[in-house]
Amino acid sequence: MTPAPPTNKTADHGLMLMHSEDLLNWSRASSLWPLTFGLACCAIEMMQSMASSYDLERFGIFPRPSPRQADIMIISGTVTYKMADRIKRLYEQMAEPRYVISMGSCSNCGGPYWQHGYHVVKGVDKIIPVDVYVPGCPPRPEALIDGFLKLQEKIRAEKPLTGTEPLKDESDKTMTKV
Repeated sequence: MTPAPPTNKTADHGLMLMHSEDLLNWSRASSLWPLTFGLACCAIEMMQSMASSYDLERFGIFPRPSPRQADIMIISGTVTYKMADRIKRLYEQMAEPRYVISMGSCSNCGGPYWQHGYHVVKGVDKIIPVDVYVPGCPPRPEALIDGFLKLQEKIRAEKPLTGTEPLKDESDKTMTKV
């Protein structure tokens, strides 16, 4: 019995049709470069999520040391008023579009320290806009990975070419809590 002749599959799979916004959103969501900004014990969990056992690089997430190379800022840990100016300055140095993940109860709402301390900010969203909140004290690496997946969903839903990107301020209804 002779084998069937090979078929030309390149004609069927050589062309891909999609909207340019979908292609742009796919490429932005598939290569996220976070600026890791560890302030306290949550930073250990953030580092663990980027290690080989959880391997965030399989999602296209590669940490960057400079704000000019990053498009996501991960705030992990207690934010004090002394650090607030530095966080805002780093955020402003990042290129657009930029996103923020608040990781841990200390960066989300001040944690257990804001009630008895005059130096702790009650949530990093008082300083910069936050896109995804990751709860926990400290949150597990799985929770941070879930936060990245929620952020990828949000990026895929944006319409960057029409100028209808969601606003990032206190009245923003698209902020996601993981």
